[in-house]
Amino acid sequence: MAEKKLLEIKNLSVEYNTEIATVYAVDGLDLSLGYGETLGIVGETGAGKTTTALSIISLLPEGIGTITSGSILLDGNDMRNLGEEKLRNLRGSTVSMIFQDPMSALNPVMTVGDQIMEVLRMHNVSTDHATLNERVDEMMELVGIPANRKNEYPHEFSGGMKQRIVIAMALACEPKLILADEPTTALDVTIQAQMLGLINALQKRLNTAMILITHDLGVVAQTCEKVMVMYAGEAIEYGTVRDIFEGKYLHPYTKGLFNAIPKLTEETRRLEAIDGMMADPTKKIEGCRFADRCKMAAEECKKKQEMKEVTPGHFIRCCRACAAKSK
Repeated sequence: MAEKKLLEIKNLSVEYNTEIATVYAVDGLDLSLGYGETLGIVGETGAGKTTTALSIISLLPEGIGTITSGSILLDGNDMRNLGEEKLRNLRGSTVSMIFQDPMSALNPVMTVGDQIMEVLRMHNVSTDHATLNERVDEMMELVGIPANRKNEYPHEFSGGMKQRIVIAMALACEPKLILADEPTTALDVTIQAQMLGLINALQKRLNTAMILITHDLGVVAQTCEKVMVMYAGEAIEYGTVRDIFEGKYLHPYTKGLFNAIPKLTEETRRLEAIDGMMADPTKKIEGCRFADRCKMAAEECKKKQEMKEVTPGHFIRCCRACAAKSK
């Protein structure tokens, strides 16, 4: 019997309709995530990573972002066909999002304690105020901030502490899935390590699944079990961390990402960059979207590319995948 999945996305396509042009942000995405699993999504800016997360939690920009096809099942709930009231009930309790910029995620005129309390009160209507207040204290202590600072405002905290408050808000109701959108990008290296350790510890304690969106392959190696590489709105590679970091085959784009990382064991005068720019998101491309930047591109790359299973559980969207050895 197949294992029940927490999240199942099939053939998801998302468009942004603006006055200037239509942007095809995500195209035909398939994704699944089990209970307690951690998936890292990596790729350049504009690859569709954040759009995927916003689609899951139904927070695409109103009037601009539209899901044009596909299904999203979260813990048995059809996210595309739920009313706004049911969606609000699921946000925070079943799925929460840690946004990239804590300054825009926090209300500057509310104390941090009141902001955590607001999340708790929304999903625990029958619980008395004293009990919820104790939970606020517990969550602040859990993320390493003294509970006696709950009556302070966001501007009184450092960037790392603001991010801790955002994490406390996301985890307050013990959701089954956390969507972490580059939660450490704006932090220095020391605070970044602390945040990743904190998220990992809380995730294991609460058995929470997580989708971590990041540009940093090092963060993925440290935090995730599975990896999905996105490029120009498509998933181009999917597998375990071992498949991606130690496997025999890689998508040429993934290989390019690794070549752009400095290696402590090698002396290199210049890092190898990926030439060119990402494909125009306002144009529909039939063939491989990476072909214009790929050193291995051939005539067959002009045809539509499908995901191929190169080794058990490791999929690559490339007709020349078996020629693109990682070593």
